[in-house]
Amino acid sequence: MFTVNDMPPQIDASLVDLLEKAETATIGHVLYRGFIDRALTPLLPGRRVAGTAVTLRLPHADSTLLHYATKLVRPGDIVLIDRCGDTKYACWGGGLTLAMKLAGVKAGIIDGPATDLSEIQTFDLPMWCRGLSSITTRLLGIEGAMNVPISVGGQVVNPGDAVLADENGVLVFPPALAREAADRAIGMQQAEAKMHERLRAGEKLPDISGATAIVEAKMMKTAW
Repeated sequence: MFTVNDMPPQIDASLVDLLEKAETATIGHVLYRGFIDRALTPLLPGRRVAGTAVTLRLPHADSTLLHYATKLVRPGDIVLIDRCGDTKYACWGGGLTLAMKLAGVKAGIIDGPATDLSEIQTFDLPMWCRGLSSITTRLLGIEGAMNVPISVGGQVVNPGDAVLADENGVLVFPPALAREAADRAIGMQQAEAKMHERLRAGEKLPDISGATAIVEAKMMKTAW
């Protein structure tokens, strides 16, 4: 049986633009929730994308619903796939990459492997997954669910969540939290850029960060 729920509201374009200015690693100084298992790594390093979560649950070797989803996805969506613990079968390959790219999907995030790396690179669709596999899923027509809460990399993902992914990792969170986290992260990035200028001017990192004051206030001196 297949469950196909309505497509979630897309997050505001201004929020997408804001998120894409923030680094996941900087938001990691602000939040400690929502980070997907670091074992999901990018196949196209150096990309940063943000968008609206569209969720799929695909058990075992059946990718029928994923094919069907290519007629429902919209520009700006990011497709996240719960593989129910399977790490053998690649559900996403070259043909699916092109279909998703033409539909305007910004990225795919799979809690399992993908395949057809050269086509993913050629069609230029950012992808985060648990590596590659030459063993693929089939159109078995058994079951699947779309736009339901799923689990990806140890995190619950709801349809309509905000997604931010870059070379350091993947973050999912409710849109209501995303703007504040992005604003704080961007402020920290701007401060870090000023710190880089001070380092180039000759200042020492611990003097800038405060580590010097902390250590020297508690440092014990031994007389020899």
